Amino acid sequence: MTATIATSPTTDARARAARIWYGSIAVVVAIALVIQIVLLFAGGQDANSGENATGPIGTRLVRLFSFFTIQSNLFVLGTSIALALNVHRDGKLWRVLRFDALLGIIITGLVFETILAPLVHLEGWALVATIGFHYISPWATLIGWLIFGPRPRTTWATTALAFIWPLLWLVYTFVHGAITGWYPYPFLDVNTIGFAESVRNSAIVLVIGIMIAVVLTFIDHHLPSVVRDRDREAADA
Repeated sequence: MTATIATSPTTDARARAARIWYGSIAVVVAIALVIQIVLLFAGGQDANSGENATGPIGTRLVRLFSFFTIQSNLFVLGTSIALALNVHRDGKLWRVLRFDALLGIIITGLVFETILAPLVHLEGWALVATIGFHYISPWATLIGWLIFGPRPRTTWATTALAFIWPLLWLVYTFVHGAITGWYPYPFLDVNTIGFAESVRNSAIVLVIGIMIAVVLTFIDHHLPSVVRDRDREAADA
C-alpha cells in the first residue's frame, strides 16, 4: 500500500513560487548564453573580457567555455531547470552540483564586481549578456537559495566535494594557458604578471571561496527555508 502525503495550499503555493523563481533564473541565463554565442559567431564583444571574438570558431568556443563565469552559469542553468521541474530534488550528486552552482556563481559575481568590471567596457548586446551572467544570475541564485532552499542539503563532505570542480578548472586554466598563451582573466595571466603572482591570486580567490563555502554550509544547517522536504511537511500536518 502506498502512503499519500497531504500538502496544504500554502505548501503548494510556496513550491510553485520557488519553481517560478528558479525557472526565471534559467530563462535569464539561457538568454544571456544565446546572446553570447551569437556574438561569438558574429565576431562581437565577449561579455567576459570585453574583447571582440577573433580566430577560428573552434578556438572561440573553447575560450568561451573556459571562463569560470560561463561554467558557473551553466551549473546555475542546469540546477535551476531541475529545481523548476522539481523543487524537492535531492541526492548525493545533486547536492554537490547544487552547491557548485551556488558557490561558483557567488564567486563569479564578487570577482566581476570587485576586479573585472572596471576593466571591461561593454556595449549593446554584450552588456545585456553580462548583466545576465554577472548581476542577475549570481544574486538571484543566492536570494532564491536563502528564501526557498530547500534546506538542509549540505554536509561538510558535500562542501569538500564541491571544490573538485574549481580546482580542476584552475589546473586546466594553467595547462591550457601554458600551451596556447591565452588566459581567461588578467589576474591569472602568466604572460603579463608571472606564474608566481598568478598562483598567489588563485590562492586568494580559493581561500575566499572556502570562507564563502563555510558560511553557506553553516547557513544551510541553521536557517530554515520557505520550501521544506515533503516528509517534513507531512510530519507538520
